[in-house]
Amino acid sequence: MSKLLIAGRQRLAGEVCVQGAKNSALPIIAATLLTKGENVIFNCPRLSDVEASCAILRYLGGRAARTDGTLLISCDDVCRSEIPDSLMRKTRSSIVFLGAVLARTGRARLSFPGGCEIGPRPIDMHLSALRGLGAEIEEKYGVLECSAPYGLRGAKISLSFPSVGATEDVMIAATLASGTTTISNAAREPEICDLADYLNKCGAKIYGAGEGVIVIDGVTSLHSAAHTIIPDRIVAATFMSCAAVTGSEIVLKGAMVSHLGAVIPVFEESGCRVTLSDRDVRLTAPQRLHSVRMIRTMPYPGFPTDAQAPLMAATCTAEGTTVFIENIFENRYRHIAELARMGAIVRTEGKVAVVEGVPGLYGTSVEATDLRGAAALITAALCAEGDTLVSGVRYLERGYENFDLALASLGADIKKV
Repeated sequence: MSKLLIAGRQRLAGEVCVQGAKNSALPIIAATLLTKGENVIFNCPRLSDVEASCAILRYLGGRAARTDGTLLISCDDVCRSEIPDSLMRKTRSSIVFLGAVLARTGRARLSFPGGCEIGPRPIDMHLSALRGLGAEIEEKYGVLECSAPYGLRGAKISLSFPSVGATEDVMIAATLASGTTTISNAAREPEICDLADYLNKCGAKIYGAGEGVIVIDGVTSLHSAAHTIIPDRIVAATFMSCAAVTGSEIVLKGAMVSHLGAVIPVFEESGCRVTLSDRDVRLTAPQRLHSVRMIRTMPYPGFPTDAQAPLMAATCTAEGTTVFIENIFENRYRHIAELARMGAIVRTEGKVAVVEGVPGLYGTSVEATDLRGAAALITAALCAEGDTLVSGVRYLERGYENFDLALASLGADIKKV
């Protein structure tokens, strides 16, 4: 297994391009199942999660080939409706294939998805919503047997929580359903808008993406399209955390400023100067950060739960006390024990984590147990005294493309061993 060896106390400088968004690419790959012809997906990040989704697509009979940052996908020859357990376990986002396979073939058989263990992420909303569209679903021994004997039909779907995955699953399935589907309390994340933009290019009729109510008028077929994945706002927030904790100045090229509305004020409160242009973000950090009064994770447009871990690592050496409240996933603090090995002082109780800033961290051996936790440990290692050896790099590679090389291009002393 690969590990990252990071020498601390290195300032960063320069420009770095923000990769395409993982959380856009995965549902769009699933949605290509509904199309005829060759899809061209630009700015698609090279990630293990993306490759896992492509493996599912290939198993179902589709074709997926990569040329640099472009993914070419054709699903004309899809002939299967079952996804093996071994493929479903590779990524949590595999559940979004449920609505796509069901809409394409009229049936689907798959097991429960895998992914990082950051707390319960039930798929009840997915199943309830698809049943509302006319699907018949049986759960036996961890396997979902799904069919739509009378076809999928438009319906009014009200989600109990603005779940991104459930919203995507329903959007994809409802695109080819007969009649009109209305999703109330829909997720509003930029990735939802990106999925809708792609589907509409393919001939879908989706209105209101990015708002609390989404309306989908079903169509009889979809054609292929060319689409560019939006920049990854979580990767952008991670680079900002890395620059902030090291007292550095960097420029994020290609960042979508409008997607960082909840993140930028937090860095400004910590003492960073953030300068914005059309598609660039320049962050200039002070020698030592100030604490932030409170960071509360919420569904978009609130502060993203995925950015909580790297930002917490940055506040570990800030002057003062910062309070985090994690409202999305109950096991999102698994990185704290490893930060403590580096000298961080963090107290937790339930959803609340209180970070008391220390003058400095020190390098040691730490192990990542999930994707964003891995980013947090790298963030902390960049400012620590001495060397830090981070294991569990396979988690990082689920969502960050060549993160070590990107940091090295900014001046970090980081190498894969």
